[in-house]
Amino acid sequence: MRPIIKVENLSKQYRIGARQASFPTLRDSIAETLRAPFDWLRRNGNHEDNTIWALKDVSFEVKPGEVVGVIGRNGAGKSTLLKILSRITEPTTGQVDLYGRVASLLEVGTGFHVELSGRENIYLNGAILGMKRSEIDRKFDEIVTFAESEKFIDTPVKHYSSGMYLRLAFAVAAHLEPEALIVDEVLAVGDTEFQKKCLGKMNDVASTGRTVLFVSHNMQAIAQLARRSIVMHKGQCVFDGGTSEAISTYNKLQSNGLDVGASYRADSAITPNYLAWATAHTSEGNGVHNWGQPITFEFGLKIEQPKRSICFSFQIINSLQQPVCHFWLFDGELPYRKQEGTFILKCSLPKFRLYMGEYTLRTWLSESMGRTLLDRTDGICPFEVTMGGMVRSEYEWEPGSCIYIDDAIWEEVGEGKGSDDVAKILV
Repeated sequence: MRPIIKVENLSKQYRIGARQASFPTLRDSIAETLRAPFDWLRRNGNHEDNTIWALKDVSFEVKPGEVVGVIGRNGAGKSTLLKILSRITEPTTGQVDLYGRVASLLEVGTGFHVELSGRENIYLNGAILGMKRSEIDRKFDEIVTFAESEKFIDTPVKHYSSGMYLRLAFAVAAHLEPEALIVDEVLAVGDTEFQKKCLGKMNDVASTGRTVLFVSHNMQAIAQLARRSIVMHKGQCVFDGGTSEAISTYNKLQSNGLDVGASYRADSAITPNYLAWATAHTSEGNGVHNWGQPITFEFGLKIEQPKRSICFSFQIINSLQQPVCHFWLFDGELPYRKQEGTFILKCSLPKFRLYMGEYTLRTWLSESMGRTLLDRTDGICPFEVTMGGMVRSEYEWEPGSCIYIDDAIWEEVGEGKGSDDVAKILV
């Protein structure tokens, strides 16, 4: 089967800090020639230009009907790749072959005129994106309904809120019917409910057999839409294969292979210093945890004045700074309630199935069932939950879905001066 998108040895070079004349004149060319020797002397003979390769030798193919995700850090070359595929930018070297009608949605709202009404902008934006008037007429009501802008359709868009403006722009672009659709970060549009609609619409596009090339930092959306993904890093394609492996590769690149985050050690100068250290032992061992795998949280607790009423607990906090679950340890006979010293507490979860995203820990040490706070530590042990090696059908849930965590198993690793040579006691 012939690919609908074929990229061969694609490279794009930019000059940093220099303006490029779009149409150099004869006068400009002569002046640049005369100035060149002096520029060379000013650089002390250094011939290296201040340039950067946004893309370097990128090659891949996309078959008709495939949905391919493109992921990578900011500056990895994703947007440059999509601009070249959309014929907005010319490559420095390499070749791109496109077969069939290709539509791109790289910047939501491109083509809108603030003085025109929503109705007029639908026709204007649709024409810019390649739709015929008859096609816009046929889909006009569907576009307006999708954008939820019926009441304001004849109002100039300069009076729209930013959310209304973006929703209408996405609605127009989402109702195109090309053979291939190139999309860049559209799921960042609007509120949570509209993001669900965007994701649903993208699923509809994919289910009709059309080719989609989809760029996003939302790993949940990538995992749900694409079975195959490309990982970009420093302008190069470093992985092309299954989405689960691609996200794992992306996470490892994020951490540079180091054991970053997921650990905390207190400043010894702080008094009182109840929490000596904390660690989240993630399945990947680098601050990345695969959904559904066991996880263990370890805490070093320093007790100088033991009391029977002391209680330790911790919360898992999401990226919105909201606690998603709270774990308590109640037992009047625990050693740290009866004697001073440094104690290690472990909380193991056999199946850790939080919604994919980034999390931190918040710890509490209190007395009298939480009524008196002794110590609280926020924002420690950052880690990320990903879908890891799960197959696609096992993680198709929507944002805001339920949290699944198996019963926690608390362990108290007896008294010790630190983390060495301690006796393990199962509570």
